[in-house]
Amino acid sequence: MAVTVNSKTGKSGRVQQDLFLFKKHGGARKGAGRKKGAGAGVTHCVREELPKGCPVHVTVRLVEGLPSLRQWAEYGLLRDCFRAGRESRVGEEAGFRLVHYCVLAKHLHLIVEAKDRGALTRGMQGLLIRIARGLNRLWKREGGIFAHRYHTHVLKTPREVRNALAYVLHNAWKHMRAAKGRLDLYCSGWWFDGWKEKSNLKGLAKILTPVTRARTWLLTRGWRKHRLISF
Repeated sequence: MAVTVNSKTGKSGRVQQDLFLFKKHGGARKGAGRKKGAGAGVTHCVREELPKGCPVHVTVRLVEGLPSLRQWAEYGLLRDCFRAGRESRVGEEAGFRLVHYCVLAKHLHLIVEAKDRGALTRGMQGLLIRIARGLNRLWKREGGIFAHRYHTHVLKTPREVRNALAYVLHNAWKHMRAAKGRLDLYCSGWWFDGWKEKSNLKGLAKILTPVTRARTWLLTRGWRKHRLISF
């Protein structure tokens, strides 16, 4: 507080000192808050409604520091998890189907069908929990496996679906130039019937397919109006 004198009355009084003399708390501060960038992950906003008959491209990323998924033990475990999802209550019976996938070192690309947003959420939760538990057992560790919420892109047109199929089944080309021009071993392209070239799948006769046959028009016939895909 500070003492003042009224020039007209001659009486003294007290006034409050300026607030800036005191240390304040709260409010916006430079550098405060969650950092933006890759570590921020996918925003926690409400996902868009899923239109009937539209497949979804899903991207799932691992936390930093984990082994590569493109190894035979890891890939075999993932295939088992994909296949188990077909037989579980959160799989086809609940309206969720995994139709295609590509396994990269640190992330997964999936193309799925779901009857609505709820079925998509339940199906992905069941699949990711199964994968996380299996990988933690394999790697003899505990803790989180996935970096943040999975990212979804709803495919609404035949061209979008065709582009997504080519992107997912050819995604290894972006990361390993040696894989270009031949079918990637770590994707569902071995069970894909939309290749422009004829492929020999006799070597996979003893391996049960880990994916489900598509049912939506967009994933079965619609995308083919924009030509078949070459590997």
